[in-house]
Amino acid sequence: MTEDGVLIARIRPILKRRKGYSEKRMFGGVCFMINGNMCVGTWKGALIVRLARENHETTLTEPHTKPADMAGRVMKGWALVEPAGIETDEALKDWVRRAAKFAGSLPPK
Repeated sequence: MTEDGVLIARIRPILKRRKGYSEKRMFGGVCFMINGNMCVGTWKGALIVRLARENHETTLTEPHTKPADMAGRVMKGWALVEPAGIETDEALKDWVRRAAKFAGSLPPK
């Protein structure tokens, strides 16, 4: 199984029971959605998380995070969490739950 495949298998049980949960292939990985809003995704073994834009700089001060730079453009409100930052199940759950809470606060699409 690929790095992304392992990560996808770890994310699904955290989100699959949430109301409005869905998945879509995007950016060469899988994007997990809540009510049609992007929540988290996988990219080259790392976790991409969507959080509030106004907290972007603060999020990037957390360990093992860096800007989500897709196709040469930093996406404000998104962070890339390196594999070391999601090594434990508890760390992964924390990131996924934070992103799901934010995505769930957005109007459904």
